[in-house]
Amino acid sequence: MNLRDFEAVIFDLDGLILDTEPTYFAAWQDAAAQMGFDMPSDFFTHLSGLSYTEIRALFEARCGKHFDFDLFHVKSSACWRERVMQQGIAVKRGVLNVVARLNAKEIPYCIATNSPRVNALECLALANIDHLFPLVTAREEVIHGKPMPDIFFKATEKLAVNIQSCVVLEDSPAGVLAANRAGAFTVFVPSAFSIDSQSQALADLTLAHLDEL
Repeated sequence: MNLRDFEAVIFDLDGLILDTEPTYFAAWQDAAAQMGFDMPSDFFTHLSGLSYTEIRALFEARCGKHFDFDLFHVKSSACWRERVMQQGIAVKRGVLNVVARLNAKEIPYCIATNSPRVNALECLALANIDHLFPLVTAREEVIHGKPMPDIFFKATEKLAVNIQSCVVLEDSPAGVLAANRAGAFTVFVPSAFSIDSQSQALADLTLAHLDEL
């Protein structure tokens, strides 16, 4: 198959376009430690692709219902901002090449992310690529985030295309499941070192990085 066989491309953001997940995980671990919780690294990797509400529920399930997630959110946000202001946010391999090719072929594209719009736009700006992604569909625009398919249907409304004619690029199990449920041609580009076998089975194509697209 060829990109010309599709009418549009939908990108995830965190872990697919931007290498933000390690910055989030480090900030969460630092904030949890400040609050007296020793959280193993593998707990954070299982949060990949989930919405804010789902992440909050998993923290409270692990740390107890009295866990002050609002305080944690404030602390982790401060830790994250300090880290990215010093180190920046890296763009993942292949992103710029894919966007250039889509523009050359006049194939429309957008972002569909479980992140709130303000966070998504801030991260794109910090990575200096906000001008490349003028069309962003964010979590607050739909009732249910990934792994439900709602956000992809909302994205296709903006693109004025049918979901079956779209390629969805995803790096997380939640995102792959959502794209599969939507009925899109799903490309899995895992951000984790260990590839989720169920996600690989659900995807139409699995790539090591976007340069392979």
